[in-house]
Amino acid sequence: MHGAPSFLAFDLGAESGRALLGSLENERLGLKEVHRFPNVPVRVKDGLHWDVLRIWHEIREGLARGVEESAGGIESAGVDSWGVDFGLLDRQGALVSNPCHHRDARTRGMLERACKLVSKERIYETTGIQFMPINTLDQLMAMQGSPLLEIADTILLIPDLMGYWLTGEIAGELTIATTTQLFDVRARDWARSLIDDLGLPVHIFPGVTTPGSELGSLLPGLSKEAGLRSTISVTSVASHDTACAVAAVPADQNNFAYISSGTWSLVGVEVKQPIITELAMRSNFTNEGGFEDTIRFLKNVMGLWLLQESRRTWARKGARYTYDELVELATEAPAFGPLVDPDDEEFLAPGDMPARLAAFCRGTHQEPAEEPGAVVRCVLESLALKYRWVIDHVEEVTGRDIEVIHVVGGGSRNELLCSLTADATRRPVRAGPAEATALGNVMIQAHARGHLASLADMREVVRRSVEVRTYEPSDEQDRWAYAYERFCSILDD
Repeated sequence: MHGAPSFLAFDLGAESGRALLGSLENERLGLKEVHRFPNVPVRVKDGLHWDVLRIWHEIREGLARGVEESAGGIESAGVDSWGVDFGLLDRQGALVSNPCHHRDARTRGMLERACKLVSKERIYETTGIQFMPINTLDQLMAMQGSPLLEIADTILLIPDLMGYWLTGEIAGELTIATTTQLFDVRARDWARSLIDDLGLPVHIFPGVTTPGSELGSLLPGLSKEAGLRSTISVTSVASHDTACAVAAVPADQNNFAYISSGTWSLVGVEVKQPIITELAMRSNFTNEGGFEDTIRFLKNVMGLWLLQESRRTWARKGARYTYDELVELATEAPAFGPLVDPDDEEFLAPGDMPARLAAFCRGTHQEPAEEPGAVVRCVLESLALKYRWVIDHVEEVTGRDIEVIHVVGGGSRNELLCSLTADATRRPVRAGPAEATALGNVMIQAHARGHLASLADMREVVRRSVEVRTYEPSDEQDRWAYAYERFCSILDD
């Protein structure tokens, strides 16, 4: 890492957070993890919360380790995280409470409450965001009448909150702001009229920064604590982790779809303008901000959460498996068994996921999977078929012909899921990089510092820097066609 421009990326995920040191040398990007920590939500009497002070402590630890590893040669730092969740600050800039978790049950019924004040059509026409109970809109509707909301002076989404604690600067970065369903995606600013008509406090929403702009300088006390000889810049990277991941898709053509695969699967395409049509709303697609004035036209799919929560359930019962072991068991399990809709609302909250999967199967007149391998096979085949459903609808809404699918993020390491995705979608899958989010974070910092000129340059660097594995569809297309018919009938039930 020594001698090359170095950048520190903080990548906060729903299961874990990391600090990674990136270096750009000879038009290649190197990446080294310097700190990793679990991100464990905490349930107390009033609901499920993020332990945001623990996250902040780990960011400070990651900063110190990054400085040590780079010998103080860091040019800048940047933070990305999952979307929709937020902290509230009072007039003195103090956090008023631990941020709630988007999987907390308090948001049930909040969309219906919102639509009594503002039509569903107006919400979508303004924001272009798909309707999900996790959205910031729903979370704030659930807080109406709360003294916490009454004393709030500022709302900051998770990466904006970390940026505030790093620099003292208050701002809302555009890509993460678009996830709230309270942002006017065309005007590129908060949907103030919509917010006001929903009965929410307009004044708490901060000014908006664009991805790749400088947020501010690291606070002197933090610089000294970390061992820096001088302060460094903190960049407002594309603060939504998916926006960073999409920036790092190693595509060399325009007719591609991407799947950012992790706890959630974000499945979609990159477009220049929002697609806000009746068909897009009916298909419940989202228009989120991307790097270099792009729009991520996509759909959130429940993703590997189903596998993660199943694994936790089995561990609580004394059966501990690694993810590799579960994938191996699924590989050996019979193909084309029961199927589920990964996005059924019953799967959203933490709990006994295998029992919920079984209940879904019984409710759709299927024999449930019982052994862990069969359960995982059910989850992965269902995800692959949902990806096909989304991509088929992307083609219908956009008029594009999708020729190849790029899978990035942790799920790109899951060989079985990538293979099943190629089979189900009938398209080649190019898997990698697994570290797309961190790579995108680092490259946007490098762009902000003048080392990379454009998004095209960034993707060229990724292609030089990482290995991508290709999965071709198998010759079992008749069986997959029948499986897709079964899957669509389940969605229609």
